[in-house]
Amino acid sequence: MESSSSSSRGVPESTIEAVERTLANLKLVETHLLEFLSRANPDVLDEMPPLQRAQSLFMFAKATTTIFALRLRTTGIHPDEHLLKTELERLSLYQDKLEQFINTSKEPSRRSTTLNYQAATRFIEHSLPELTPEQRKSMRDISRGEGSKIKYMERSTHKKRKYDTSEKQSVKAAAQEFLEKAARELFGGNTDGFKGPLIKVDSSSEDEPVE
Repeated sequence: MESSSSSSRGVPESTIEAVERTLANLKLVETHLLEFLSRANPDVLDEMPPLQRAQSLFMFAKATTTIFALRLRTTGIHPDEHLLKTELERLSLYQDKLEQFINTSKEPSRRSTTLNYQAATRFIEHSLPELTPEQRKSMRDISRGEGSKIKYMERSTHKKRKYDTSEKQSVKAAAQEFLEKAARELFGGNTDGFKGPLIKVDSSSEDEPVE
């Protein structure tokens, strides 16, 4: 009797239950979707950090595409047989890229630059032919990493020096100021500290270039 009654109606009970569950889920999706779309305001998006804004825009595109794919299925069209397939592939590609950026943002910051300060000081020394013997000695002390010599070099900046001509005096003063700044940049004001993403690299070779 039940089978004849079910066949007379033409739709199995399991199908009716599935449709009812689908309608309930669609109402739930509609509720959340309206709340989600309220955040698509351009002013709200502009205030987001770039990565968060990219995530939001991706979610908007994915939600829209998914809903349209469901609509195609309800009309008997498989998404793989529709132009929507290209959009789904494109979204999959962007999802992979976005996940890479998210994973990168969670990683601890890394030093982006490594400076061989010994090679750097040798390069500076050879680039300034007007250095005094004291200045050349200070550069060699920096190359060897001797902090006490660096402090001596910084104290010597306040001493007055006599030169043969005013032009040579100006060149040597500029060289002295350059050396002071180079020492502070290389050592951060102490023997082992460095300013910025610089780390100390020991070098036994006299001809090792700057990395």
